[in-house]
Amino acid sequence: MFQDVATKERVKLALCWPFLMAFAALYRVQHINEAAMTDTRHIKVLIIGSGPAGYTAGVYAARAMLEPVLIQGIEPGGQLTTTTEVENWPGDTEVQGPDLMVRMEAHARAMGCEIVGDIVTSLDLQKRPFTATCDSGAVYTADAVILCTGARAKWLGLPSEEKFKGFGVSACATCDGFFYRGQEIVVVGGGNTAVEEALFLTNFASKVTLVHRRDELRAEKILQNRLFNNPKIETLWFHEVEEVHGADTPLGVEGVRVKHTQTGEITDIAAKGVFVAIGHAPANELIKDQLETHNGGYVKVAPGTTKTEIPGVFAAGDLTDHIYRQAVTSAGMGCMAALDAEKYIAEMEDAGAVAAAE
Repeated sequence: MFQDVATKERVKLALCWPFLMAFAALYRVQHINEAAMTDTRHIKVLIIGSGPAGYTAGVYAARAMLEPVLIQGIEPGGQLTTTTEVENWPGDTEVQGPDLMVRMEAHARAMGCEIVGDIVTSLDLQKRPFTATCDSGAVYTADAVILCTGARAKWLGLPSEEKFKGFGVSACATCDGFFYRGQEIVVVGGGNTAVEEALFLTNFASKVTLVHRRDELRAEKILQNRLFNNPKIETLWFHEVEEVHGADTPLGVEGVRVKHTQTGEITDIAAKGVFVAIGHAPANELIKDQLETHNGGYVKVAPGTTKTEIPGVFAAGDLTDHIYRQAVTSAGMGCMAALDAEKYIAEMEDAGAVAAAE
């Protein structure tokens, strides 16, 4: 099935990583020091989120001697933990997404960033110091907050899709692709994620049908070339998924009904798995009704900075970037956020010193 041993090992890592990270996060949350469960702890900088933006912010904030605390969230490492090869990270012609995030976490720790396996469940940005309450019960107050909560997969919004989530409908090929060995699979979407998912799934599936509503893909050309040259992949242009259908006992997908966007013709496609890859939406639940958002929920920042409308609150990565959405740009924004936070805290300390002198 796999072309070489290295490919096989990469696939094994990709399959195992999401489960290992979820287990580790739950374990850490359940085993946090009981003293932290009730005490409120004040810190200078709180970083929420642990993707490229969060870990990079941790590196720079730690180097600035701000003693940052980073709360990882439910998915330590973010979206890159559910990818396989990353070919556009500077300095690495090919690196596994999970491996890259392990290295970034280790780097942040080595610089002195305190990393906590917990989940922020509520965040109060209306008064200073800012207050974050975690799933474990721990409470942090902070002079500055760097938001790096990233984005989550979008869904089609179909009742039938919701019905079969976890029973044939998925948004993560590296998590669930293994379960469809020798089966026919449908992937929905036309961007980088959809093409990468389709290519990865050919390691398992007998056939992959990529359903796209337009007549051209948005994915990078190098990915498109691989897709079009893969004999296991068929592309269905000008089609949208109307319904996912399957069995009730046991619950499972048997196919999808698609509609031609120009003629209206309806077609049924047999498939045991449906992977939705139509983009992502910002994970903005913590800041709803507290910060200004735009372009579908992305946090608005001042041009050329990571500053939000609330002084001392900064946003970086996919939570605010609705244009580029790359790992390297997220990391760059994490750096910017830490530098912005450093400057803000220095100004506040200077103002306090002046006020005290007066």
